[in-house]
Amino acid sequence: MNLMNVCLPVAALVVGVAPAMAAEAPFIPHRAIYDLTLEKSTGTSAPAAARGRIAFDFSGSACEGFVTTFRQVTELQPSEGETRTSDMRSTTYEDGRAKMLRFKIETLVNGRLAETIDGTAQKAEDGEALSINLRAPKPLKHDFGVNPLFPTEQARTLIAAAKAGKRTFEAKVFDGSDTGEKIYDTLTVIGAQANKPPEDSALRETLKTMPRWPVVVSYFDPGKADSTPSYVLGFDLYENGVSGNLRLDYGDFVLAGKVSKYEPLPLKECK
Repeated sequence: MNLMNVCLPVAALVVGVAPAMAAEAPFIPHRAIYDLTLEKSTGTSAPAAARGRIAFDFSGSACEGFVTTFRQVTELQPSEGETRTSDMRSTTYEDGRAKMLRFKIETLVNGRLAETIDGTAQKAEDGEALSINLRAPKPLKHDFGVNPLFPTEQARTLIAAAKAGKRTFEAKVFDGSDTGEKIYDTLTVIGAQANKPPEDSALRETLKTMPRWPVVVSYFDPGKADSTPSYVLGFDLYENGVSGNLRLDYGDFVLAGKVSKYEPLPLKECK
């Protein structure tokens, strides 16, 4: 994210992939706005104040593939010095079989373009390898002998894990973030199905009867699962694919995100 991959991010695990997914409830296309506030700040390098917003748009189906657009704007005010504004914009397309992912991520800092990542990831048909072709920041091809989860696949398999009563799950995940060629090791803790009204005001009526589970996903650099995670993403994951009650933990500070606007979009049935 994640976020979200945040994303949602807007943003885990593997329990049988394409064939099993077809029998599950479809993810609903939707738009959501998350307002970010500073929940905790510790250490000398942590910001004294912070605020931000995430705009998330999810559309598509298992037959057409899934398109996700994500934008996170965050203002960080250090204890000394000027405010720093980060603006991250991401667009991904993931085919319905979770075999191919196209991704483009742009990051602006104080209004200036700081980084562009643009590429395609393709899984082998036997599921034993991943090939990444980057166009930016520079042309590059990298082959891996692993089979990571893509973002929508990650969310769908996590819901299957929650329904199966699993409480922890480990998986490798690729979403195109960071360098565009990093495959994260993840550890997810899954809570019991929630039985209280949603904390997000915009979801309180529309999704009050939708099953949801609190999850916490820790992202580690490859081969460093015994060390401190690069970041930790917590959220409520609804059965229809919506995420709420975000908690973005960057180590020395934590941002909380609540849904301030939610709009379901028409769902196209697969023929």
